[in-house]
Amino acid sequence: MEEHGMFIETNVEENKRPEHEKYLRLAIKLAEENVQRGLGGPFAVICKNGKIIAQGANQVVPANDPTAHAEMVTIRLACQELKTHNLEGCVIYSSCEPCPMCLGAIYWAHLNHIYFSHSKSDAKDIGFDDHFIYEELARELHERRVGITQLLKDESKAFLMWAESQTKTHY
Repeated sequence: MEEHGMFIETNVEENKRPEHEKYLRLAIKLAEENVQRGLGGPFAVICKNGKIIAQGANQVVPANDPTAHAEMVTIRLACQELKTHNLEGCVIYSSCEPCPMCLGAIYWAHLNHIYFSHSKSDAKDIGFDDHFIYEELARELHERRVGITQLLKDESKAFLMWAESQTKTHY
């Protein structure tokens, strides 16, 4: 299926497609309710083995937290529910294709799959344009809009301490 020049989902197991559509419809419904309440838009649901683990709404405005996107909120809730930082074996359903921040969190959380209804192109059309972030990440540090300067590398021992630690937990 081709949408806005990008390739979207081809490996949905046909026998599980109704299940994925059911959870995505739930995310869409909850997003609509969140918009009606004036709290924000996108909504996400995380499932494992066909069971809903967590549901989270966009909380950016009510929480005054620019990182409180629906996917981020839902990942935090799922990690608390499962008492782990590793969500391997879980699937996330979102009313919109994740932004760069949320996509990064999905990778760090080791979620297995993302299902979404609206593309980043659709998000751009309603005022949520993340394309500049992708462009910024491709630039050299000195070319980015936000100033980025490395200082005190020789004084910082935390990396060496981490590397030598016998009690660290990799994630």
